[in-house]
Amino acid sequence: MRTLKGKRGKDTVLPIEAELAPRGRGVARLHRRPVWRAAGILADLPVWTGTAGALVFLGTTIAYGIALGGYGTLVTESLTAAAGFRVEAVKLSGQRETTEFQILEALEIQSESSLVLFDAQAAQKRLSDISWVEKASVQKLYPGTLQVKIKEREPFALWQRGDVVSIISRDGRVITDDVDGRYANLLLVIGHGAQHRVGNILNELQVVPELRSRVRAARLISDRRWNLVLENGITIRLPETGVEQALLDVAKMDADSGLLSRDIIAVDMRLDDRVIVKLSAEAAERRKGVVSQHRAGTNGAET
Repeated sequence: MRTLKGKRGKDTVLPIEAELAPRGRGVARLHRRPVWRAAGILADLPVWTGTAGALVFLGTTIAYGIALGGYGTLVTESLTAAAGFRVEAVKLSGQRETTEFQILEALEIQSESSLVLFDAQAAQKRLSDISWVEKASVQKLYPGTLQVKIKEREPFALWQRGDVVSIISRDGRVITDDVDGRYANLLLVIGHGAQHRVGNILNELQVVPELRSRVRAARLISDRRWNLVLENGITIRLPETGVEQALLDVAKMDADSGLLSRDIIAVDMRLDDRVIVKLSAEAAERRKGVVSQHRAGTNGAET
């Protein structure tokens, strides 16, 4: 005789078994089917769905914690650097006065800096803030190289105000206060406002190159006119207008009579109808003696 269990299927519960089951317990635990397996679309999900969901939830939680703590950029940078996009080399060109240390400091590259996340535009702005740098370009060359090109300002003149002497560009901008002997041949302009007018006086001096090579400084007087100081200490006082003609006249007098090689301290060109030459103290004393002797001789002859 076959038993009732032998006649039913594996997952089949006969009515008599359900009737004989203890009250409050229902179908035997071994014959129950999971409720979620019978609940619509959930019944069709793969068996690994729960594990995947747990991993997604865990990953989302970790990502949220990183973002909330402000470590998102740091983690991303570390991951991209580890993937082969670390900044390994920096190619520099165009710099003469700017040091490599200044450039690397402005780039702000760390040992684990990622080329992917490197802000080239911000680095370019920082490089442009360096005193000698007029223009800078920063390019990213994947997988790990930065190319930096520098265009520096040209030293145009020296500017002195008080005890401070600076190198300035053509537009009057101060480049640096660190001045050494390499810039000794630059024209020194003195006085507030002189840095913005240095181009004017240099243009005027171009008409007398033989005189320009002897001029060491130009002092702006009352923001109106210039006094030129030569290498031998002689001062040429220029007028407010007609500067070019005044310079040509001085150059001609020097060529004809060696005016600027004499024992004088100043040549005043401010008057239209005359040139006033001021002698040095020694020359004035000698001239005074010569005049006295001449007068004495003249008086003796008259008696």
